[in-house]
Amino acid sequence: MTTTIDQRYLTFSLGAENYAIPLLSVREVIAVPEITPMPFTPHHFLGLMNLRGQVISVIDLRGKLGIKPTTSSENAVIICELQSGHLGILVDSVNAVLTPAADQISSPPEVKGSLNRECVSGVFRHEQILILLIDLEKTLSGEDRKAVSSAAAGQASSPHKVA
Repeated sequence: MTTTIDQRYLTFSLGAENYAIPLLSVREVIAVPEITPMPFTPHHFLGLMNLRGQVISVIDLRGKLGIKPTTSSENAVIICELQSGHLGILVDSVNAVLTPAADQISSPPEVKGSLNRECVSGVFRHEQILILLIDLEKTLSGEDRKAVSSAAAGQASSPHKVA
């Protein structure tokens, strides 16, 4: 069986839970940079960061998904490429790149609580660990998309790179 890159997923942790996003949407993983807060934004919107002159919005995925905060010191930011622009997502830790077989991925179960079922595109097990596949486009609300688009628009209209 030939494996294609779109079947690969970057896995990460938020607290005790494990999640994954398609590797094709990941641009890079970085240490948590300095983040400039933005007023009048949702609580999970951390602000803006400068990545080699590019302004990128950063969200706390834990806050967005309604997961209780921890005091993890292993935080990282995953830089993703979405339709609305680049987005940094703060996660507790980045674990591995996995390639589950198509028959290992199940439809998402009924999810109770604040995690909307449409945000989860599937679920699979790896070494007895349950991993939820997150659809970042569906996870972002209209307000989130505006914040990401605004950062991208600000970058496009700015004649100078941010220092």
